[in-house]
Amino acid sequence: MAVLNGIQSSAMTHAPTYLAETAQAYDAIAVIYEEFVNGSLDRLPLDRAMVASFADIVRTTGGGPVAEVGCGPGYMTAHLRDLGLDAHGMDLSPTMIDLARAAYPDLRFHVGSMDALDLADGELAGLVSWYSVIHTPPQELPSYFTEFQRVLAPGGHLLLGFFESEGGPVVAFDHRVTTAYRWPIDELAELAREAGFTELARMLREPLEDERFRRGHLLMRKG
Repeated sequence: MAVLNGIQSSAMTHAPTYLAETAQAYDAIAVIYEEFVNGSLDRLPLDRAMVASFADIVRTTGGGPVAEVGCGPGYMTAHLRDLGLDAHGMDLSPTMIDLARAAYPDLRFHVGSMDALDLADGELAGLVSWYSVIHTPPQELPSYFTEFQRVLAPGGHLLLGFFESEGGPVVAFDHRVTTAYRWPIDELAELAREAGFTELARMLREPLEDERFRRGHLLMRKG
């Protein structure tokens, strides 16, 4: 999606229905969501380890700009900045972007969509999708990986966080915000491989007491 100065173009008018519904759903609960996720990484050492590994690899392979797509209120983008990355964030929800800009005025955030990133070919050293592809209908997801491949530089890195289906097929579930999907980690890794990514590492984490599902993480390199 083309975005200029943080303002969505008329392309949103013609966006798939699920994108508009996702944006509206997150706009509606943005303040509550921000309160829920702020500080959430503090109790997730395994998740932090995957993010730290991603950051370390990006830094040691030459560095460069990193985008968090589906950044919500910006807490992960700020965490990436704290890990030494040149990070900026993008989200479908204008209200989420307003919250992110207010909370982290030193960082760059803009409204946009993962299916058409307002980035040049090969612009990024890294891309993080932290539980943001979960609302994408399964048939649409391959095109997202193609777009991630486009904006990453040769040898650039991709980090995915998602809900894992625990050995079952891809399955929709009643996410608290809007419909989401759980993926078998092998199948998601295969989609990424078909788009030209090489898997470097994976991590499966069992749910905490207040979580419903296993969490999956994939660290991949372009090429």
